[in-house]
Amino acid sequence: MWRFILKRFLLMIPTLFGVAVLIFLLLRVVPGDIVEARFVAQGQFTSAEVLQIERAKLGLDQPLWRQFVDWMGGLMRLDFGRSMWTGAPITEELSLRFALSLQLAIMATVVATLLAIPLGVIAALRQDTWIDYAVRVFSIAGLAIPSFWLGILMILGFLIVFKWLPPMVYVPFWEDPMQNLAQLIWPALAVGYRYSAVATRMTRSAMLEVLREDYIRTAHAKGLSLKLILVRHALKNAMLPVITVIGLEFAFLLGGLVVTEQVFNLNGLGLLFVEAIARRDYTLTQALVLIVAFVFILVNFLTDVAYAWLDPRIRLR
Repeated sequence: MWRFILKRFLLMIPTLFGVAVLIFLLLRVVPGDIVEARFVAQGQFTSAEVLQIERAKLGLDQPLWRQFVDWMGGLMRLDFGRSMWTGAPITEELSLRFALSLQLAIMATVVATLLAIPLGVIAALRQDTWIDYAVRVFSIAGLAIPSFWLGILMILGFLIVFKWLPPMVYVPFWEDPMQNLAQLIWPALAVGYRYSAVATRMTRSAMLEVLREDYIRTAHAKGLSLKLILVRHALKNAMLPVITVIGLEFAFLLGGLVVTEQVFNLNGLGLLFVEAIARRDYTLTQALVLIVAFVFILVNFLTDVAYAWLDPRIRLR
């Protein structure tokens, strides 16, 4: 088992390096740079000499290989550098926003998991009954309703029915847990319901396939209880595709909730991503992409480990 984990962990290093090279080169291929974007934003017209001076201050006049080596050297020291737009250390730009997006992603994933697995199992056990149809309608509605639109409906419902609005000023969890949860529970429910729909349908499909296997019929014939069959035999084998879906959704939630964050007045990584790209802020964009890529790679690593734990045949190969 440890050999399997070590092998998967070492594969993360070349993958991250490939992402770093790719994002570095792609940003330089895009026309324009942060110096031009800054003067355009200020409505100023200037000469080419001034543009070159400003680029030199930011180190953009250096050869590409030199810029890449300097950036990678900083990463080795866990130093992302400074934002080219604000001049502030990138770690300060990321600290509070990353904590907000990470907490929202964790809460939404917990909501999605708590909804998806029980509903998917019940729908599979009661196939083609009214319970199955109700769960399928519930999941299809989740796929059809965007999370940001559901969030707007929730806010309007609270305002019209209860004359109350969720807190709109973010407070870190370690400062005021109740205030923090009172604000983040609603976007977590809106996003979690949206992503529970995919996991519910996957759980139902996987359970239906497993319940038709010969070893399940043998377990029934031996007189084992339904609860024991579901927990020890069926659910454990059906969880492999479900874990993949939930893991990928969690990784996507870190930087993919731009509109939902705006609905609930949350200044997370999604909005920072948009601002960094619009401003051609190379260093900040590179750091954000690398962080999101690391989360995706880490989630896939943990998924592989979960696979090996659930199915010993995987690690034995």
